[in-house]
Amino acid sequence: MNGLFGINGLLGYLIAVLLVVGAAILFSIAAINIQKTQAVSYYKIDNQDAIKMKSIGNEKHYELMQEK
Repeated sequence: MNGLFGINGLLGYLIAVLLVVGAAILFSIAAINIQKTQAVSYYKIDNQDAIKMKSIGNEKHYELMQEK
């Protein structure tokens, strides 16, 4: 058996699988929560003709509307 249930064997494999599945679940829950909050946040875009494809100045055309 020589290390079959050691950290380099089945136990290590199970720990790695649990960590990857746990990270996937954590990121999925975070993505769902972000989507829920952003789905009800209304915004307005001003001066659409001035928006460029790649520009850090594009954020000034985006205005988040307040909840009513």
